[in-house]
Formats: sequence, C-alpha cells, structure tokens
Amino acid sequence: MANILIIDDEAAILNLMAKSCRQQGHDVTAVQTGKEGLQALDAQQPELMIVDLLIGDMNGLDIIRYSEEHYPSTEVIMVTGNGSVETAVKAMRLGAFDYLTKPFELADLQRTVELGLQHRDQPATALEEGFRSASITPPSSGMIGESAKVKEIQSIIDRIADNDSPVLLEGEFGSGKQMVARSIHNASTRKDAPFKVLQCSALPEELLETELFGSPTSRGETIFSRAAGGTVLLEEIHVLPVRLQSKLDSYLEEITTRRMMGDLPRAMDVRFIASSAKPLQEGIENGSFREDLYYKISIIPIEVPPLRSRVEDIDPLAAHFLKQYSDRTGAPVPEIDKYAKRLLESYSWPGNVGELQNAIERACAFSKENRIRPVDLPPKVTQKVEITDEDEKTTHHLPIGTGLSDYIRKQEKLFIRETLKYNEGSREKAASMLGVSIATLYRKMGLKLEKDKMLAK
Repeated sequence: MANILIIDDEAAILNLMAKSCRQQGHDVTAVQTGKEGLQALDAQQPELMIVDLLIGDMNGLDIIRYSEEHYPSTEVIMVTGNGSVETAVKAMRLGAFDYLTKPFELADLQRTVELGLQHRDQPATALEEGFRSASITPPSSGMIGESAKVKEIQSIIDRIADNDSPVLLEGEFGSGKQMVARSIHNASTRKDAPFKVLQCSALPEELLETELFGSPTSRGETIFSRAAGGTVLLEEIHVLPVRLQSKLDSYLEEITTRRMMGDLPRAMDVRFIASSAKPLQEGIENGSFREDLYYKISIIPIEVPPLRSRVEDIDPLAAHFLKQYSDRTGAPVPEIDKYAKRLLESYSWPGNVGELQNAIERACAFSKENRIRPVDLPPKVTQKVEITDEDEKTTHHLPIGTGLSDYIRKQEKLFIRETLKYNEGSREKAASMLGVSIATLYRKMGLKLEKDKMLAK
C-alpha cells in the first residue's frame, strides 16, 4: 500500500485514475489544480505522483521539477494527451519515472504504478542509514549483507571502483544489481558527480535512441552528457534493440579511444555499467545480442546472486526495511518473532530482494503490538507443499515458490535412498542401477555423516 497523489484537471479521468489506484489498495489524494497539487505534495510527500502535462493553472513539467528538487524520493508518472517524444524526454530528464499517453488502458496505468513503486522501493538506494538500522557496520561499498557472496562483491567493488573499465552486472530481476552499481559509484572518486539510470525496457525504441544518442530537437543532450563526470547505468540491456546495440558499440569504442588519446570531452567522461536479468551469452547464441558489444561491456563481469542463495542476508535486509517503514510512518520499529523469521529464511524468494521488501511492508501493516508473526506474512511465504519420506517417517515442507531444482533435489534423495534399500545398502549396486558414479551418489546425498548412517542401515 502506498500514498499516491494524482493531479489532473479533467474530472472524469481523474476519478477513473483514482478509482483504479484504490482498487490496487493504495491511499489516493486526487486534485484538479496545480496549486492544490503542490499543497498536497508538501503536506503528504507521497511515494508516487501522477500528474497531467497540461493543467488549467500550471504546467505539469513545473510540478515535476518542483517535486524532483524538494522530494526526490517521490516517483512521478506524467500523463499527457500530447505523445511527442520531446515532451516525454523533458519529463524524464526532470525526474519522471515514466509517462502515459491519453487515452490509455487502466491496466497500463496499474502496471506503470506498480513498476514505479518497485523502482522507488528498490534497496539499491539504501545507504548507511540502513546499516545502522540492521546494526551492521557499512562497508565502503554501501551494500547490505553478511553472506560470503556479498562480501566477495564488496571486495571486487573496492578493487575496481576507480577503474573506468565497463562493468556488466548479471543476475535475476530484483537481485540487487542497481544496488551494486550505486555502490561502485559511491566507492569511486566519481561519487560527487551524477549517477544516471536508463531502463531499456521502460522506453519505446525512438525515445531510447534519443536518450542514448540525442536528436536534432534534443540539441545533443543525452544521458551520457547529463552524467558527465559520473556513472551511467543501462538497465536490462538484454532488451536493447540490435540496431541500437550497434550504435552503442560504436559510441563506447569512441569513448575508449578518446580517453586513451587524452582528448575525451567532458560530455563523454562517464563510467559505463550495464545490467541484465538474462545471461547475455544466451542472447549471443540466439542472435538477439551482438557478440562484439558483449565483450566491450563485460570487461569486469559481476554475477549478482539471488536472495535464496544467500540466506544470511535476509535478516539484515529485513531489519533495514523495518527501519525504512518506521521512518516513513513514524511508528516504532517492529520486532519479527522467531517463527516468522524462520519462514522468511526458508522461503525461496523468487522475486528476490524486492519481494522481501514488499513482504516486510505488508507484515508491518498487518502486525499488532509492534510484533510481526507468521500470520502477518504473505500467504505464499507461509504456504507449503509436503514431500513424505516413508523410510524415515518424516515429512519435508517446501514453501510455495520453491525453485524446481530444490524440489528435484529432495525427490532425488528419496529415490536414491529407496534404491540403496532395494540393493541392501550396497552403494556400488545402487550407483550402477542409477547410472551414476559412487562419487556422484555421495554428492547427491549430501553430508558424509548422513551417507554413512544411511549405508549402515
């Protein structure tokens, strides 16, 4: 649930947008004038604002500019009846997350609202305050986590922060790639310069091209020139059209050459980072991604692991999100009881860090007596499927959302155990019957102690 402000002078459209957002469970304030909108913005500081371009008493771009200057954490969606690329470019340069052109489907509005709120809530913007809330000493990179994988990434960041070589971040949606990119920027000597993000999937091809390479009407201004001296993050590069991949390859080649020659213009002096939710090698194989561009942007590759592979990070991340919620609402920081904590640690988090944040916020909203219990968590976190082990008379519980590989591993162990039982404990016969080596048999069964106990039966 979020606090949303909508400003539009057309009453019918205003009411439709307000009703649509309320159906999503959000608190909505709807006003018809720019003056009322600014007053509501000052009073509420909403998580998200939807503003029409042409309001009777004010230009929507002026409201966006004011919001960005005074409330940069408020995500903005611009609505316009004039679908020109130039207008959209102006709005997004002023800080808007996205834009919708009238007439639009309410489903498109709801989807854009959810994307905007997810973008706002990404833990990528969590800095030292979040570490204090989790009682963790913040490393120089500003990342949250205690797992070996996060510490490894932190070590890489410390080593390459001031290296201008391009970085490629690969990992699942919501795994924290933008957090890593911001951490690289914050750990470098470029930290006082702009950090600009461009999401390839959020813009139509024409607007994306204008943002990357400029146009006659944009007077040559691009995301690179606006990030001069700082860092550019190109998100979801795997969906970048092949035609624009070719232009980006040439542009990055020019940056590298001119930097080596010592005549790099200020407008091209940036650290380039790209991220992808899908392995780019797969794109090379199916022809959707250029191999030459891949090698150019992956000089420093970093794999960002999913949350399910770093369970140690769930607790500090949850503590950070609890503190975020408390700061926003003015309520005391809730406590998570041990049973709810076990559920959080056993769930597979297919939506990664973003899903954890949403779960924590929901739990805070439903909790009583400043304590989060299992009943306060989303049903998919608490619901489980059962796998019965008849041999040991036990039942394994796997949370809904568990990855297929985890389910298969459980079934494999049960099948191997039955095969060993059939072969009266002979590992050689069992391995032969299963068509695997003895070493593979041991590895699939897990710990040596467990295997020895099993074979002794």
